[in-house]
Order: sequence, then structure tokens, then C-alpha cells
Amino acid sequence: MDQRVKPALHEIRRARTENPKTRERDLAAQLGISEAELVAAHCGDGVIRIEPRVNDLLTGLEAVGEVMALTRNESAVHEKIGVYDKVVTGNHNAMVLGEAIDLRIFPKAWAHGFAVEKRDGDDIRRSLQFFDAAGEAVHKVHLRPASSLYAYQKLVASLESSNREPMIDISVSGLDEESDTAAATASLDDLRDRWSRLTDVHQFFGMLKTLKLSRRQAVRMVGHDYAWPLDNSAVRAMFHHASDGEMPIMCFVGNRGCIQIHSGPVKSIKPMGPWINVLDETFHLHLRADHIHEVWAVRKPTGDGHVTSLEVYAAKGDMIIQFFGKRHEGESERDDWRSLAENLPRIPSPTAA
Repeated sequence: MDQRVKPALHEIRRARTENPKTRERDLAAQLGISEAELVAAHCGDGVIRIEPRVNDLLTGLEAVGEVMALTRNESAVHEKIGVYDKVVTGNHNAMVLGEAIDLRIFPKAWAHGFAVEKRDGDDIRRSLQFFDAAGEAVHKVHLRPASSLYAYQKLVASLESSNREPMIDISVSGLDEESDTAAATASLDDLRDRWSRLTDVHQFFGMLKTLKLSRRQAVRMVGHDYAWPLDNSAVRAMFHHASDGEMPIMCFVGNRGCIQIHSGPVKSIKPMGPWINVLDETFHLHLRADHIHEVWAVRKPTGDGHVTSLEVYAAKGDMIIQFFGKRHEGESERDDWRSLAENLPRIPSPTAA
């Protein structure tokens, strides 16, 4: 049971009033609560609690039109402007396969939802915000000037919860989070054999689950013909080479409830303090370079030849962000992406944990 001494409701609301420019995630951390608790504290004051019914949400969002989709983790924020179209519903996995907004969603992780209105001068900023059982954000949808306010309000009304309490129960037990803490027990020969027989990148997770390995444990074990460590500077170098060469890439940022994907070029690369920023017209990315602990180039066999990814890990072993060269099923890997990945600065392999 969580034994934290939490601030009272009036203290949370006062902190929000006194710090209007502070981002919710940062203010919640200062208060020692989750972001979901901070948002919930304002139910009835610009916040409506909604049910996190993912399938109903996704099928209702297309009518809202152009919006900004945001998915983040501790170290990266991925923002895409577009429409929620080509929706595939499902209770275990759902997808949005649009040209701009491309998502892989795991509905069981979505525990809390809110419709949020915030006054910004003469304007009102509206968003739908969803959180997991621990109160961590899994996905947000921000309205834009071109969005249909009527469709948005209709969707909110259809999802509105009968629970209007300004407090939520937070649980950190039972969360399915990849961990590097357990010692790897799979044999190297078994790992290499299974890895060599992959025919699709989507089989990779199943292989890890069968072998009871985390992703980072597997890439550390498998050998340099399949995975090799790179200097942390490789991420910046990749962005600049991709931008200069107008190379379309795929950029994945995820958490336990959602993975968001950008497919296309990256143009405007802007460092700012510890952040690496991509500030393009319909795609923004904010990556904490100081959170990068390991970078790996990873080669996986597929039916279309091997494909190469760039995988970026935090100190605890969780993946921050992943990159591929842009490709479609049935296509071989881009030569320029493969050459870039194979020529990024390498380092000696770290000692396996």
C-alpha cells in the first residue's frame, strides 16, 4: 500500500493556481503526487472525468478532425499533428494506421481519463488525457484551431464518467514493466538460434518473452553480428545525417499503454540544454540526451532481408526511443539508412548485467 503523505486537495489546487506556467508532470513531481492525481484534483473546475474506453475513443476521434497526438515516457515526448483515421479496434491491442497519426495501443494499461479545459489568455485549450494505474500519462489528444468542437464535445459526453470525485486511487502493483533486475538465464546458443530464425520484426517480443529476457539483456548477449553498442553521440549524429540527407526515418516513442510512430523526414534539429528537439511542421520530438545510458544498433532477420534499428536505453534498462529507416512490409531496408547505422561511432561492448 502506498504510504506517501499526499498534499490536501486545496493544497494541490493552490499549487496549480500559483504555478500556471509549470507543466503538470513537473508540478506533480514537486508535490510528490502523480500527474493523474494533479489533473483529477481539478474535476469540476475545467476537468471532466471520462471513461478510458479506448475503442469508443478511437472510433469517435476521426470526426474531431485535425488534432495533436502526444505520447511520452520519462525521457522523450513525441507529438504528431493529424487525424485519427484507419482505426483498428481491439481489447488487447488497438491501432491507428493513418498517414500522420500512427499508434499501437494496449488498452488494458489505460486506467484513468479526463477531458481538460485550460484558459490561455482569451483562448481555451482543450485536451483528452489518459493515464495508467500508477498515474503516468499514456496518451493525450490536444485540440487545434481546425478541430471540430462539436464532435469533441459529443465524444466527451459519450465517455463522461458518473464518478466526479476529485481524487483517484493510484496503484503501482501488477504493472507489466520490462526489468533488467533478474539475471538472464537463457543460453546464448538458444538466443542466437531463435534470433537467426526471425522472419518478421514483430516476432521479436515473443522471442524475448519465451526466453524470459529483457530487450536490453538480449542485445547485450546476442553478439556483434546482430547488435553492437554505439557511442551516445550516435543519436545526435543520426539526426543530423538524416536531416542533411533528407532521409525518411521511423521514430518510435512508447510507454506501457501506447507507442507512437513518426514516419518521414526530420528537418529542423534544435538542441536546447539537455534536449535534442525536432521542430518540424507536423512532428515535434523532445529527447533528453542526458538520460541516454546506452545506444545499440540492432540487426534483425526478416523475410525481406535484415533490418537495422537504433535503440536508446535509460540507465534502468527501459527503452527511451527507437529508430528505423522508413520502409513498408514487403520492402527491403533502405541502403542509405543501413549505411548510416553501420557507420555510426561504435564503442567496446559494456559488460552484460
